[in-house]
Amino acid sequence: MKKQLELANEAIKTARKNMDLQFYPQYHLAPYAGWMNDPNGLIYHQGQYHAFYQHHPFSAIWGPMHWGHATSTDMVHWEHQAIALAPSEDYDRDGCFSGSAISYDNKLYLFYTGHIWLANPGDDSQIIQSQCVAISEDGIHFEKKGVVLSAPDGYMHFRDPKVWRQDGKWWMVVGARDSQDQGQILLFKSTDLLNWDQNYQVLAKTDDDNVYMWECPDFFPLGEQFVALFSPQGKKAKNYQYRNLFQNGYLVGNWSPNSSYKISHAFTELDFGQDFYAPQTFLAKDGRRIAIAWMDMWESHMPTQKHGWSGCFTLPRELTLNEQGKIIAKPIEELKTLRQSASHFPATTLAKNSTIILNENATSCEIELIWDLQQSPAEKFGFWVGYGVQFYIDNQSQQLTLMRHYPEYTISDSRCAPIPEGHQLKINAFIDHSSLEVFINDGELNFSCRIYPHQSERDLRLFAINQQAKLEKAIYWEIKKSIE
Repeated sequence: MKKQLELANEAIKTARKNMDLQFYPQYHLAPYAGWMNDPNGLIYHQGQYHAFYQHHPFSAIWGPMHWGHATSTDMVHWEHQAIALAPSEDYDRDGCFSGSAISYDNKLYLFYTGHIWLANPGDDSQIIQSQCVAISEDGIHFEKKGVVLSAPDGYMHFRDPKVWRQDGKWWMVVGARDSQDQGQILLFKSTDLLNWDQNYQVLAKTDDDNVYMWECPDFFPLGEQFVALFSPQGKKAKNYQYRNLFQNGYLVGNWSPNSSYKISHAFTELDFGQDFYAPQTFLAKDGRRIAIAWMDMWESHMPTQKHGWSGCFTLPRELTLNEQGKIIAKPIEELKTLRQSASHFPATTLAKNSTIILNENATSCEIELIWDLQQSPAEKFGFWVGYGVQFYIDNQSQQLTLMRHYPEYTISDSRCAPIPEGHQLKINAFIDHSSLEVFINDGELNFSCRIYPHQSERDLRLFAINQQAKLEKAIYWEIKKSIE
């Protein structure tokens, strides 16, 4: 693998010199050059956080998957490291697909899917996928140890292992597609991390005949219950829901090693934006459950590909479970360290068809808004970023709406979710050079998407259309750079 890694790292070094930085983020993790998708191997290990990711270093278009790598001491300031894994062996010759990490016995273990095309590259009808492991003594350089789990009979699509320890055993969930083209999660166990019992349990499976694969599964406790987090492929749009090409969401239920998974809460989307896929969770140093996702979507237009790079991660989010069995996902507290001086705006009532400018060049910032819903009869009200993106409360449909319109990039879409009950609506939004993340009521709802404003059109404005809207609070912070 050494030769392949040298070639990959040299390609990144060379490509970086010619990158166009117009849309490159200030405080979201993205590749120096080349393609990025799923987060992999998120973990706290020996005083550092590690974030690996699916990476094609030779092009900004998807290709043979490597594992990119970055480290941090606080989940906010990230430093890029050398590429950790490259396709090199018979069992992973066409890609080191997604997986997870384990910190054990002073070593860092990476579990990943070795991928082989049996016909033409990209032909998913003939593949071999197996779960593999690589081990590191220093957290930077990894030695492959080979296949530890082959696909069971009846499964060809078998990928994205997530490993954890519980009750004296190691456990692994793997996303799968059975011979009837139905998505499911398979559960395996081991006593030593390297030898896995081939006997498995179908932990959960789809009840939707359209869903043919569950990708990137995660399985973890929140409070007294267990959450199965995954990305179903094939789900059809229904009214305002499931409008992305592929979705992401979770089930909630009860599980112990000696029982089946008893689901108590049906599939719920984790994020309602256009660009959110394959989130993975991990435990922070203090035990908080944190999630990071890929902030892009398969087969969508990616303007930065012409700039030499593509792909971006969401900000880390702390997950908790409320009494109704719903995940609350809010930005981690550490992100507040990036705030620079605050601009406070007085409470006001926006008149019919009026705007307020918060900032004329909102390229790297955070805002907090609190609206009085009872005193806001406007048809719609919210904020614009330039002329291409708006987030607003729609009083006609009773929906929160994130709308994008960039005809020069053939991007024009909107995503919606019902307005939460209550007299107030709190909006916390993070804007970066090419991303927008919106958190509603401290993580009750979330919207994530990529944005592509013209450099001269980045003004941030509040607005009210057809009737007034009452703003109780508005704060604007510039955000400093955190990616090295």
